[in-house]
Amino acid sequence: MSDAALWAALADPHRRAVVALLRTGPRTVGEIAQACELSQPSASKHLKVLREAGLVRVRQEAQRRVHTLDPAPLAALDAWLAPYRKLWGESLDALGSRLDARPDTTEPTPKD
Repeated sequence: MSDAALWAALADPHRRAVVALLRTGPRTVGEIAQACELSQPSASKHLKVLREAGLVRVRQEAQRRVHTLDPAPLAALDAWLAPYRKLWGESLDALGSRLDARPDTTEPTPKD
């Protein structure tokens, strides 16, 4: 799995919806299609991209193919984002401090 394949897979909102759904547990293509309001062929195509990116695993259970989320690529993505998260945290802390230092303007002013 390449980083580019991972980012490309997650760039699509339908695939992000599939990943979010699989976070709650294994699903068949039909269940994924119904929950994400996709046609079954479209769901299959999105699952193929997610499998190729390493985000989804599939196993055969009798006549069904069950898809599960593989969290390892997400952990790698989280590690990559960690330094940026620190910057965001510092920026949000600074914004919070500035907002706390401002006078409260939400109270109604007395009318003359």
